[in-house]
Amino acid sequence: MRLMDEEHMRHPASGSRQLVDFLESQGLDVNRKRIQRLMRKMGVEGISPKRRTTMAVAGHQVYPYLLRGLKIERPNQVWCSDFTYVPMATGFMYLVAVMDWYSRHVLSWRLSNSMDVDFCVEALDDALAGGTPEIMNTDQGSQFTSCDFTNRLKDRGVAISMDGKGRAIDNVMIERLWRTVKYEDIYLKEYSNGTDLHKGLKSYFHHYTSVRKHTSLDRQTPAEVYRSGRLKRDVPSI
Repeated sequence: MRLMDEEHMRHPASGSRQLVDFLESQGLDVNRKRIQRLMRKMGVEGISPKRRTTMAVAGHQVYPYLLRGLKIERPNQVWCSDFTYVPMATGFMYLVAVMDWYSRHVLSWRLSNSMDVDFCVEALDDALAGGTPEIMNTDQGSQFTSCDFTNRLKDRGVAISMDGKGRAIDNVMIERLWRTVKYEDIYLKEYSNGTDLHKGLKSYFHHYTSVRKHTSLDRQTPAEVYRSGRLKRDVPSI
């Protein structure tokens, strides 16, 4: 699963057939059904066009994508959220984050050993305790279409936006965050358990948001841009 995750980060368009080919090239004996099962467990899929959009979970509404052509020019205009699979030396966990699109500031994050909605809602509640976005963008996963998640946004008057099915580019900022945190921290350290993973990610996110100056943010930290609301170059439209 670690090799699958790394390959998915490098080539997100790869589906189960391409992952089978890749794993076989690494000397592993695999079959497509098992790879499809592991992909579902990891919460990943290729981003090639599908004939049909995702069927909504009963009682869950899917919302339209609101960011196309939108000029994102200030903090709290758009937040985004997503979760990703995190491999460890033994076992795995899931990481969810809420991020301000304009500043790249990670507002909150949570870990869980399952893909249930609770840890996503906890991260949202934590972020909302410090502010309110105009728009929240997520994918169409059941965690984000659930009433527990969407009702919190509706209660705060937040417009809900959701990626098109199979379009990782629609939530590109948080996809970039996953690549960064995995290649700069998770893959390098191979955490042995959830306690060490939480401690390590706490340190990493502090460095990412409050210490490290980002070239894309005019050599400012995400926290500085989020607080000041100033960036010489505007974030491009999607």
